[in-house]
Amino acid sequence: MEFSLLTLGTASALPTANRYPSAHILTVRERLFLIDCGEGTQMQLRRAGISFSKIDHIFISHLHGDHTYGLFGLLSTISMSNRTTPLYIYAPEGFKAFLDFFMSQFGEGVKYPIVHVVVKCSQPTEILRTKQVTVEAFPLVHRTETYGFLFKEAEPQVNVHKHLIEPNNLSLYEIARLKEGLDIVRDASFVDEDGNIVEYKETLLCKDFTYKPYVPRSFAYCTDTMYFKRLSKWIENVDLMYHDSTYTTEFESLAKANFHSTSAQAAMCAKEANAKKLLLGHFSSRYKSLDVMLNEAREVFSNTFLAKEGTKFEIPFEKINIR
Repeated sequence: MEFSLLTLGTASALPTANRYPSAHILTVRERLFLIDCGEGTQMQLRRAGISFSKIDHIFISHLHGDHTYGLFGLLSTISMSNRTTPLYIYAPEGFKAFLDFFMSQFGEGVKYPIVHVVVKCSQPTEILRTKQVTVEAFPLVHRTETYGFLFKEAEPQVNVHKHLIEPNNLSLYEIARLKEGLDIVRDASFVDEDGNIVEYKETLLCKDFTYKPYVPRSFAYCTDTMYFKRLSKWIENVDLMYHDSTYTTEFESLAKANFHSTSAQAAMCAKEANAKKLLLGHFSSRYKSLDVMLNEAREVFSNTFLAKEGTKFEIPFEKINIR
């Protein structure tokens, strides 16, 4: 049951010979989600061996070119595959003009519906729910309307403790109700000291008879943003976190002026959020080596790594052991 992030691009506004503009593939139980679509995304998808037909949902954080210039090519290529199923694009309201222009100039061969789901919120808001995952959008602090995304694996159906079934005479009907998260109310009786039959209602609480078979996993995407306190609360206890790391602390004033973050600020956010793992990305082209960023961040949050093109980070499946 895979839950992983494959990085396709980590550059900021200026791509380099080794870094592509922002793009990532999140895989949740064989479902693929494309997050941002900078220039060259479809080429990176080809290199990774990813079928375009498996992508039904695209999330665009904001409308700057290094996060959107790959969309025209990708949408056009998809149209050549004779796709007919809808493609959903979650993006700020201004994306409508982008999509209208594409359809007016290049949409003749597009036979599949492109559905723009408008993202507009001032606090975490659910924008998608499937059997595999729920997605929340939340506002970031950048020069233009920008959103982050929190992907949470769907809560599993609870299991009933096997050792409690026979002693409590649980019927198949009752087991099914407990697995749905419902309490059971039974008609019961006992004989009192005087030999009278006393009838009463017996309640079996779901929480006493069930357990989660595994721990749901989560991923937060926080690109192109200044550091701000509220963010850590919105993504608290996230398993994997990708955060803007455009500059080192040496250029903190430049980061602030451009509404970006330093690697140390990204690490501070991860620490405050009690995240399990931090990925740094969206690197300025001024850095040939990223070791200085990694070292800086690890001084604040030790479990930090660099996102790199073609690198996959997996969140392990954690099964709950029950006696």
